[in-house]
Amino acid sequence: MKIDSNKSIVNAPIEEVFAFLQNTENIGKLLPENEVKDFRGTATECSFKVQGGITISLVQSDLKPNNEIRMTSGEKSPFPFKLSVLLSDADGKTEGFIAFDGEVNAFLKMMVKKPLTNLFNHMTGELKQVFES
Repeated sequence: MKIDSNKSIVNAPIEEVFAFLQNTENIGKLLPENEVKDFRGTATECSFKVQGGITISLVQSDLKPNNEIRMTSGEKSPFPFKLSVLLSDADGKTEGFIAFDGEVNAFLKMMVKKPLTNLFNHMTGELKQVFES
């Protein structure tokens, strides 16, 4: 199952946005407070619980400076997935989006596609807010 979030333009240079996002602990600042609980993060991995008590864990797997942050599912995640944050320069600002690729069966896909799409779109919107406040 593949999901691409909406693209967002962040009012900050790509170097600043990349530096913020490469610290996985900062992902907690992008998550919806009313839907996520028990966020735990370090510089290279994080985990949190979503509605239904499911734990999602992310582990950094590769960094392409000022361009891409790749993550994979951690051991607590309910299914294997890859997640990339893709950034590009937009006249001194930063355009970014989240690309998700998860190995889910058809039944699970029906249950998780919409909530994950909404989560990723929320995160890209929050990233914009972080740099405008």
